[in-house]
Amino acid sequence: MIRLLIVDDSALMRKLLESVFLAEGGFDIRTARDGTEGLALVRSFDPHVVTLDVQMPGLDGLACLSEIMLVAPRPVVMISSLTKEGAEATLEAMELGAVDFIAKPTGTVSLAIERLRPVLIAKVRGALQARIRKTLRLTERIRHQFQSVTDGDRPRQPRRVNARERPQGPGLILIGTSTGGPVALTHVLPLLPANLPWPVMVAQHMPSNFTGPFAKRLDRDCTLSVVEVNRPMLLAPGTVYVGRGDADLIVTRRSKGTSAMSVPVQPNYPWHPSVERLVSTALEHYDARHLIGVMLTGMGRDGTDAMTRLYREGGHTLAEAESTAVIWGMPGELVRNGGAEVVRPIDEIAQAIIDMVESNAVR
Repeated sequence: MIRLLIVDDSALMRKLLESVFLAEGGFDIRTARDGTEGLALVRSFDPHVVTLDVQMPGLDGLACLSEIMLVAPRPVVMISSLTKEGAEATLEAMELGAVDFIAKPTGTVSLAIERLRPVLIAKVRGALQARIRKTLRLTERIRHQFQSVTDGDRPRQPRRVNARERPQGPGLILIGTSTGGPVALTHVLPLLPANLPWPVMVAQHMPSNFTGPFAKRLDRDCTLSVVEVNRPMLLAPGTVYVGRGDADLIVTRRSKGTSAMSVPVQPNYPWHPSVERLVSTALEHYDARHLIGVMLTGMGRDGTDAMTRLYREGGHTLAEAESTAVIWGMPGELVRNGGAEVVRPIDEIAQAIIDMVESNAVR
């Protein structure tokens, strides 16, 4: 039996969430009305997974999460409202160690919960696979709360890209990620240098209310410019293009040049923004030898087939190592499919990207 703790100040949400997992079967469930009750049950019930409301009176979701990750680390899935404040708090929760999040339904909640049932079950079951390391989460928590660290505590900056070694012709870096991706991207994108000659496109599975605030948070931390793709945008060096949530990010050719565009979803691509669709459209407009595909932490296999094709057609591919991935689903599938040229832990990904841009070798 999977021990599940549901922490939410809404009696209706507690009841509805509990009913979803009771109907699924295989869950032993406890509920809590606030963070204080939740912490007590973390100690006495010892749940395998916790779902945690972001906004609660008294000890709120972020404070409760911080305490859980400090004293009893375990997978936590945040339940967040679809507001700007909810998005910011949820992104902060990711930095503090939450594995994933679910957008709280609006309108008739009971009907919306039924539509969310498969997602709720998949995310909670997926959280069971997550690697939670107390020392890592403590480090992230300290860094997040105390930004004035010494230079000696900062990650080593990768070398600059030598302009004389820049590859001939345009190129493009494609990053795909899902569960655990928001934190993984903060370990990669800030370490890419401002003079990186290839644009970067990111497909991070995330709702539309969250990708805008997420791009702004990344932009504050990166020397590259980071933008959400909410209109057609000409691809340019020095820029990271984050796909808008609840839509797909594609590469397209327009009159002024190759562009990033957000387009409506298609039923044959189940996750959005779709990594598979992003990479497939890039291959329509670029020689594979001028593409770098990067697969970071996430559930499932979105992007596996397209990145494998990219590799077999002469492009570079890079998968996050199992040792650092929160969930080694997407990168693991790429490795098992024979589509990963290089496998690296998260703190070596940025330098590996730079090395690939510099070499742009044709196998």
